[in-house]
Amino acid sequence: MNTSWQEHLAHHTTTALEAVQAAVRSGNFVVLGHAVATPSSLTQALFDDRQRLTDVKVFHMLYFAEPWHLRPEMKGHVQPILNFLDKNSRPAYQDKRVDFLPCHFHELPSCFTNGIYPVDVAMISVSEPNDEGYCSFGVSCDYTKPAAEAARIVIAEINKQMPFIGGDNLIHVTKLDYIVPVDRPLVELPPPPIGEVEQRIGELCAELIHDGDTLQIGIGAIPDAVLQCLKGRSDLGIHTEMFTDGVMHMLQSGNVTGAQKTLHHRKVVSSIIMGSKALYDFVDKNDMIEMYPVDHINDPYVVGQNDHMVSINSCLEIDLYGQVASEAIGLSQFSGTGGQVDYLRGVKRSRGGRSILAFTSTAKGGTCSRIVPVLPLGATVTSGRNDVDYIATEYGVVRLRGLTLRERALALTSIAHPDFRPGLMAAIRERFD
Repeated sequence: MNTSWQEHLAHHTTTALEAVQAAVRSGNFVVLGHAVATPSSLTQALFDDRQRLTDVKVFHMLYFAEPWHLRPEMKGHVQPILNFLDKNSRPAYQDKRVDFLPCHFHELPSCFTNGIYPVDVAMISVSEPNDEGYCSFGVSCDYTKPAAEAARIVIAEINKQMPFIGGDNLIHVTKLDYIVPVDRPLVELPPPPIGEVEQRIGELCAELIHDGDTLQIGIGAIPDAVLQCLKGRSDLGIHTEMFTDGVMHMLQSGNVTGAQKTLHHRKVVSSIIMGSKALYDFVDKNDMIEMYPVDHINDPYVVGQNDHMVSINSCLEIDLYGQVASEAIGLSQFSGTGGQVDYLRGVKRSRGGRSILAFTSTAKGGTCSRIVPVLPLGATVTSGRNDVDYIATEYGVVRLRGLTLRERALALTSIAHPDFRPGLMAAIRERFD
């Protein structure tokens, strides 16, 4: 038996702290694994070794683990550069210890491969190797695999509890410069509660989805509600940047087969997976599930190769022209662009494609409308008015594509909360009459 990869594994195994001390230098650009595949033993080692380091730029998107690198003590030692904010990173951003990188999700890997951000060190978390010595990136392929392939040095946690998932999602153990064995459960995300409003929106969105459609669907109460309302559909397909337990349940119930998919036939393809332990067990060595980097999964040209593609996303606010703010509230960054624009544009290339932005009509306990005359001062327009198609709230669904500005304003007002319609109508009269 060829034992070369086993010898490499044995000779390159070390501790997290020893790996960080050997590989990371001041001024380096470091990329961390994403979402529930965050290499938390390595970020803790970075924290423990901080006094040696200055101006280490650390990039990631979601980070669902103890955020050692985001602690106040890391100021001056580490400069986080993020493309998406979550509950772990918002406090550091508000404290001005984080810089934000605007970028469409599908274009992110090219930042690492074309020299915009040369990657000195990739810190990743992967599965145990198979018989041929290949580790799987498991539940996070997205930008993580391209960053690891572009990096000068790769430090990898080999986690016994990381699922092994195929597709374009593998790295040979001989490509790992430092190997840190861990046996750690993946972070679990509890399913969000679905209220009456979310259920109603789910029902309305489901009416736009037909047998044989291929879906891109995100995370949250509304996407879960949509999936629950599709129990009567058959031969659905999945081509999505992420999926959670709701997709697993659809697979288990037989609603998702991929039988009519025109790309990745009979496969569920994704770039990120996050949810429960049951989900992680389900995807482990499941031949129907394949993972691909986000520059494939989210590329609008690739998305459009799926016939009858339907995308379902959300937003924070939309103005009467159809301009969508999905990542910031005024000047306050809240999340990130993610793949929303990727799919809005990709679905337009799909034969029979439809995109839906679905959201509750109000926020802050019903005190403010998400449909507004104009976006707040300084708001980031995530999706332009030329990209949007269907808009859904609990009060109905309208299609903006093909409507004039005045028609759009009237259509959006018709699905706003009744308490806010008079103000919206006054804005329409002032603007158009």
